[in-house]
Amino acid sequence: MNARAIVVTSGKGGVGKTTTTANVGAALAKLGEKVVVIDVDVGLRNLDVVMGLEGRVVFDLIDVLEGRCKLRQAIIKDKRIESLHLLPASQTKDKESLDPARFKETVKLLLEEEGFDRVLIDSPAGIEMGFQTAATPAEGALVVVNPEVSSVRDADRIVGLLEAREVRENRLVINRLRPKMVQRGDMLSVDDVVEILGLKPIGIVPEDEQVLVSTNVGDPLVLRNGSQAGLAFMDIARRIRGEEVPFPSFEEKAGFFGALRKLFGGS
Repeated sequence: MNARAIVVTSGKGGVGKTTTTANVGAALAKLGEKVVVIDVDVGLRNLDVVMGLEGRVVFDLIDVLEGRCKLRQAIIKDKRIESLHLLPASQTKDKESLDPARFKETVKLLLEEEGFDRVLIDSPAGIEMGFQTAATPAEGALVVVNPEVSSVRDADRIVGLLEAREVRENRLVINRLRPKMVQRGDMLSVDDVVEILGLKPIGIVPEDEQVLVSTNVGDPLVLRNGSQAGLAFMDIARRIRGEEVPFPSFEEKAGFFGALRKLFGGS
């Protein structure tokens, strides 16, 4: 992806958007990029917890936007990977406190003056003001979706809004895939999701109990060894950087979910 400012978004909550932001950000940093991840989910701050940095938050994004501190004062450097940084959200404000124009200028400063190679923006779920603000500076998007009907339907709306906002480089992250359920016809397949949403996938992340473990202890999976999901997130980072990385193959057979394409105007 050529996009340097990338919004990580989803149509509904609980699909793994914050986990994706933390792990892809850490993976990009591990691969040598200077990365900052920004939590825009004001009032429901979680990215700092997932990254294990909650104890180091002094200032936050709203403090920056409202001029109570300098940008550099609010940025937290991860001690595990020197090139990974966090700009946390506020827990005490609401999403209406975000000024889209000021946020866009802040992202521009991070890229042009602070020397970051990549900015990942963790958007609130849904299509309200928080998403609109998070998408304002974005040149590309990772649309996180679970292979289930409600998640895909909500993601379809997000894809339309991104296109309307002229966010050009949009890719799918299909999260929590269970190959055995797909094989039984009880879960949408990768092909189903791609056909419905019309976006190219950049990552397929299997269901992995290690995700919950890493989230609880604030240690992104890509900093650990051996987990399937961690390897998948690392592959996403490599693809973002333009590497040709093959996708894992899952044996899939057509299930009754294929008929649901009709809900989305498919054949």
